Formats: sequence, C-alpha cells, structure tokens
Amino acid sequence: MLLEALYHVPRDKWAYAYDTETIHLRVRTKRNDVDHVTALTGDKYDWKHTYYEVRMEKAASDDMFDYWEAAVRPKYKRLCYTIRISSGSEVIYLLDNGIIRHEYPTPPSHYYEFSYIHNIDVFKVPEWAKDAVFYQIMTERFANGDPSISPEGTEEWGGRPKLDNFFGGDLQGVLDHLDDLQELGINAIYFTPLFLSPSNHKYDIVDYKKVDPHFGDNALLKHVVQQCHARGIRVMLDAVFNHCSDQFPPFQDVLQKGEYSVYRHWFHINSFPAEIVDGIPTYDTFGFFGNMPKFNTANPEVRSYLLEVAEYWIKEIKVDGWRLDVANEVDHHFWRDFRKVVKNANPEAYIVGEVWSDSLTWLLGDQFDSVMNYPFSGTVLEFFAGGMNGVTFGHRLGGLLMRYPQQTNEVVFNLLGSHDTPRLLTCVGEDKRRLKLAVVFLFTFMGTPCIYYGDEIGLSGYEDPDCRKCMEWDPAKQDRDLYEFYRTMIALRKEHKALREGRFRLLHASESDACIVYERADNKLHFTIWMNNMPEPRTLSHPMETDDWQDALTGESVYPQNGIMNIRLEPYDYRILSRNLN
Repeated sequence: MLLEALYHVPRDKWAYAYDTETIHLRVRTKRNDVDHVTALTGDKYDWKHTYYEVRMEKAASDDMFDYWEAAVRPKYKRLCYTIRISSGSEVIYLLDNGIIRHEYPTPPSHYYEFSYIHNIDVFKVPEWAKDAVFYQIMTERFANGDPSISPEGTEEWGGRPKLDNFFGGDLQGVLDHLDDLQELGINAIYFTPLFLSPSNHKYDIVDYKKVDPHFGDNALLKHVVQQCHARGIRVMLDAVFNHCSDQFPPFQDVLQKGEYSVYRHWFHINSFPAEIVDGIPTYDTFGFFGNMPKFNTANPEVRSYLLEVAEYWIKEIKVDGWRLDVANEVDHHFWRDFRKVVKNANPEAYIVGEVWSDSLTWLLGDQFDSVMNYPFSGTVLEFFAGGMNGVTFGHRLGGLLMRYPQQTNEVVFNLLGSHDTPRLLTCVGEDKRRLKLAVVFLFTFMGTPCIYYGDEIGLSGYEDPDCRKCMEWDPAKQDRDLYEFYRTMIALRKEHKALREGRFRLLHASESDACIVYERADNKLHFTIWMNNMPEPRTLSHPMETDDWQDALTGESVYPQNGIMNIRLEPYDYRILSRNLN
C-alpha cells in the first residue's frame, strides 16, 4: 500500500466528538489501495477491560483517496487507539509517532489519544437547522406592499434590474406574502441586509440599529418576525461586519477630521487624507470599493459596537440567526467573541458564514455553525449542466463530505443560486428538466437547503444585477408546474428524517455517462434516488435484495427482478424509491 497517502491526526475533522458519548474517527488511504481499516480502541488506564475493535467503513472517495470512518462510544469518555490497515497480506498500524508494520504495538504507548469528551467542547449546532428549508429574500425585489415609503424615482415593478435602480420592495410586501411562503412549505427565511443604506442591495450600511425606512421600521420587522414565528418560520438576518458605508457617521468623522478623528482606528487608514487615488482608496475596503470602508474589528470600540448590534437584533427582535457577509475577511478573534455573544443571547441561534472555499478553520465549534456551501453549488450545477460524468461527480461529493465534521455536514447551508450568482434556470441552459434534477439532489442530500426567491416559479437571469429581478406574483406569468414540483420536494424532505440526517452513499456511477444512483437512510427509512442526467432514455440497474420498495412520490410498488432493480428513465428524469426498515 502507498504509505505516503495515509493520513490521520487526533483532532479537527479526523477525530472529534459528535456528541457527549460518541467520537468519530476518520482516516485517509490511497483510493482502492486497502482492503480493511480497523480502529483498535480502549481506555489507556484500563486497556485490558475496555479493549474493543471497531471496523471502519469506507465513507467517501475522491479522485485520489478513500476516506474511512467509524463512530466509537468509549466507556469512560476517554479514547486511546491505533488504526490497523490491511491490504492483502500486508498489515500496518498507524500510531501517533509513525507507522509499524505487521507487529501489534503494545498499548497504550504511542497510541493516539482523544483525552476526554468535555461537554463544553462538543461542537453543537442548532437542531432546528437540520429540519430547515430556507428561502432567501432580497426585500427590495420581493414585493412592494407600501408604495408610500418607496424611494424617490422608484420604477415600475418588474422592470429591468440595474446596479442602482429601485422597485420599492419592503417588509410590508413580505408580510403580505407570508401565507404564500407557508403554502410553498419553507420554514426559514434568510433576509439580505435590511438596515439603513443608500443602495438597493443594502450591503453598505449607515445605521446598524435602524431598519431602512424604505423597508419599514424596527417595529414592523419585529412584527414580521412574530408573524413568521407564528407560522413556524425562522428568520435569519444578514450581518455586514467586514465593512460599512462611507456615509457611516464614524467614517464621515474620519473624512472630515483625518488623523485627528477619534474614529481613525475604527478603520484601516493607510495614509491621510482618506481618499481615492488613481482608483485605489488610501484605506482598506471591501474589494476596492471606496464607498465600503473596512472595519478594524480588532479595535475594542469597533468590536464592542458590532457585538452589541449582533446581540440587539437577537434579543429585541428575536431573530433566529445571522448570515455573515464576507466572513473570511474578518479576524477569527472577532468571530469567536461574536459566537459567545450570540449564543449567550440565544443558544439555538444559527450562524452562517459567507466563505466560498474550504471553511474548516471556521467550523470547529468556536466560530460558525455553517457556511454558504458554494463548493456544493458549483459541483452540482456543473454536473447537471452536463459538465462531468457520474464518477467525477461522486468523487467531488466525497471530497466535500470529508471537509467537515458530521454535525456541520448536517446543517451546512446548501444553495443552488443566490443574489451573487446567475439564476439556477439560467445555469442549466433554461432546461427545466435539468433544473428539477438539481433541485431533487438539493433536497435529498445532506445539509440545510436554501431556495433563492423566484427560482420556484421560473425566474431566470445572469450575473448581478440580472439575477436580482423582481418577484413575479401574477400566477399567469409563473411556472406553476415548477412551483408544484418545489412544493412536493419540500414536503418530502420535511416528512422524512432520513432525507435530512440519514447516511449518504453513492451506489452507482459511471465514467461513460452522467447517470447516478445514491441512497439516504436512517434506522427507519431507506431511500434510493435514481437519476438519468443524459439526453437519451436509460435503464439504470442496481442489486436490490428486498421486494418492499415503492415510489416515494406515488406510493406505487416497485419490484426488482432476480435481485436486480431496473429503473427506466426518460432523458433528464429521476425516480425516488423508499422502503420501511421497521
């Protein structure tokens, strides 16, 4: 076996407490290189009476590696272990100080240790987020419920979106359509920023404690939250703590007083005066946008101000969580303090960071609960737009699942589009069949799914600002077939815990096509999902030993033949089967 491919460390995603009684272990090997992996475990103070072996299962694979995983429940919350890896007649043991061949290492010397499961150290995520189906709303483009507060120059609803135009969407418009959202089936809303700002997107905030008057006021937002809660809908707001507006009063003070401003250390001023020279600000900003100066979150006054803002909306308005804009450009010390303040105000608050790449650094229990899973959306969209075969897709998914601990995978914020990306329908070439395949995958995969407003009725659009069109409320102009499809998939996911928390495993994939079969299962229900992501009909086959399968959407019985299930699918079609394990 290739020893250089082996990897395990007794920390982060490789050895972690899943709960107060269970430790998850993972090890990496070269793909298709080993036969068996076993964890030899016990208590270092009483090895003789606590020793037991745990067979590790192959949990995922990517292009180069296999990943093996096991859940261990130590008797005394301590764990001492070595990992035995077998390939044919070759046997090696992984130890904290290296590798031993063939000879069983005497315990517990040089064994790995998970010293103790401390309850306070267990990474706990909000349980409700596992059951959530989010709906992202850009309030300015959702519905105009109160034209009397619309900005001057508001354009007619449904016009062409531009970087700087307004259509008058507001919180009253959201309130007016809560029944519609409830009918769709979603049970959580993610609002893009709602606070006072000169722009239509509101990511350049002037007053962090004031709802933008073109949206309503603080009292109206509180009422919206109350009405959402009455319908079983959670509410998550958008926190822009990386930067503010150049109209933010402390920054205005810096512009006016320069180095004599008491707020000069609130920002990263590289030279005075704070100005733009040859297109580049003399102060740090979001990107190079001079109207979005970057906060110095290491400054105690800034930290205190922003943490008070985070606490205020949780305590006073009773929101259920925060999405954190440009989270990867804010220091980790701030986010650790942020988590303490928010979780103290509401232990069940859901914290989602905007990080577009591998985010493990923020997902070890001391900062975020989740991140916006753009690597997931990129992989899914590429596959269902015809950009890769089934094996490659499976390998990409395996790599994604092994990035984070399981509790994070259960609540990672999975999306197929947002205000920052082209619309889902546009990404799949306006082919509704491909869109449906992607959405079926979204709702039958591990993680917390999110719908971008309007995707469910067929809105299309390219990059910003085209992806920020007004919501279409005329049923005659909506794709009602697509809407009913979304309703069905949401209801299916909400009904069955196996689709939210059950294990995921790819059962069939090929390098020659883009057809896949995968399963989700817990101890009650077993689902298999069959997908033909090809332009011609296909019959997919996979061994099935039992004959108790049914179509999960129609209830029709589906039988294998001689132990083989054969599912005929039209181009870009799918089928979901299930069976009761009780």
